[in-house]
Amino acid sequence: MDMKKTKIVATISDWMCEPEYIKALFDQGMNVVRMNTAHITREGATKIMNNVRSVSDKIAILIDTKGPEVRTCNMEKEMNVTIGDKIKVTGDLSQTGCLHVNYVNFVNDIPVGSMLLIDDGEIELEVKDKDKIFLYTEVTNNGVIKNKKSINVPKVSIKLPSLTEKDKDFILFAIENKIEFIAHSFVRNKEDIFDIQRILDEHSSPIRIIAKIENQEGVDKIDEIIDHAYGIMIARGDLGIEVPAEKIPTLSRLLIKKCVEKAKPVIMATQMLHSMIEHPRPTRAEISDIASAVYNRCDAIMLSGETASGKYGVEAVTVMAKVALEVEKNKDRRNDIEPPINYDTSSFLASMAIKASSEMNTTAIVTDTLSGHNARHIAAFRGEMPVYAKCYRPRVMRELALSYGVFPSLIEPRKNRDKTIESALKSLVKNECISIDDQIVYVGSSYGIRGKASFLEIIDVKTGIKRKKEENLFGLISPMDM
Repeated sequence: MDMKKTKIVATISDWMCEPEYIKALFDQGMNVVRMNTAHITREGATKIMNNVRSVSDKIAILIDTKGPEVRTCNMEKEMNVTIGDKIKVTGDLSQTGCLHVNYVNFVNDIPVGSMLLIDDGEIELEVKDKDKIFLYTEVTNNGVIKNKKSINVPKVSIKLPSLTEKDKDFILFAIENKIEFIAHSFVRNKEDIFDIQRILDEHSSPIRIIAKIENQEGVDKIDEIIDHAYGIMIARGDLGIEVPAEKIPTLSRLLIKKCVEKAKPVIMATQMLHSMIEHPRPTRAEISDIASAVYNRCDAIMLSGETASGKYGVEAVTVMAKVALEVEKNKDRRNDIEPPINYDTSSFLASMAIKASSEMNTTAIVTDTLSGHNARHIAAFRGEMPVYAKCYRPRVMRELALSYGVFPSLIEPRKNRDKTIESALKSLVKNECISIDDQIVYVGSSYGIRGKASFLEIIDVKTGIKRKKEENLFGLISPMDM
């Protein structure tokens, strides 16, 4: 049976989160649930989380911070504007007869000549002059300025703090409820990652940080961001405002390549099936957009409004899964990205596992993992065979829901290497992932379950299930580690 390797992240709202709906999404191929804190409260997040966990312990949860963002504010009514109108802009809410923004130092940070793009670029204001209180701008296109709409300023670094008070509260919520991922919006540099990591460390939390790349600063500092984040999300909405639209495809491909080379998960996001919010069928351009993300070797592709508020959420996941599966079956291996080995044992064995699985008569790669390290390195090579990761911790099983081609499940700790292999193979046969007559590639550790990968075997499943006992090499892990 063909299995989709590209993972699907689906955004769920608190008013469309019934267990039946979540189960339908899961059955059609959803792997990770995203909660957007810009639109929910703690109570709403709790409702979503409880319903997700009632459906399956394999669904990971990703909570999305609002991040450092400038918005229009304090508007009693919408403002109709036409080309040539003059508008004063300020962060000082005591001023009248002007457009207010929610950042008090906005005027200080914005140089004359900048372009203010409001509401995803629907309205453009050119900064003609400034003083200590106001930016003096001129409207360059007709439209309507609305309250609480985003403001982007391409090529300008705005010195906002990386975390709002609401962000900090939701980070604590994630810690308290053992959420798997925090996706941080508008990450500009490694310091933005550190701001969250410090809070996590203070609470000894293992939550993984996904950096959302959606401005030029994040692109410029992408190498240091990838080094310090668990993975990244290419958030093309805001990124497409700050970066010329024609550059987004090549930039996305570059970001994916950098993540694959570092064995870090990468998510492609924003309007992948936007038309399915209202319509039962996607456009051909949307199908091509999904296909492009899969061809470019993304770990995951994401739905936002399609599943959070759309009329055809289940159908959107179904379409996404079908396209991903079709592309995976027909992708050109010559376009694969080869992660560097760097004299690292795990990377070397991952590379050899992919090579062995393609050249030998094998049906799968199997590995046992305490941290997910082995499975993520194998996933980076984007092999043809499924990777069955037998995890000792439920949290790690859910973390691997974001890694390409990895199908994680739990395994009980065993006292020696052969018992671990036997247990892994038995469970995979029982669940019809592999058959007793198959041959598989096994990557494991000879140094106990806490050790990194140190060996590779090509095993006949029937023989592997009937291995002789070896000396005790594995130290059991305590319940606290689970």
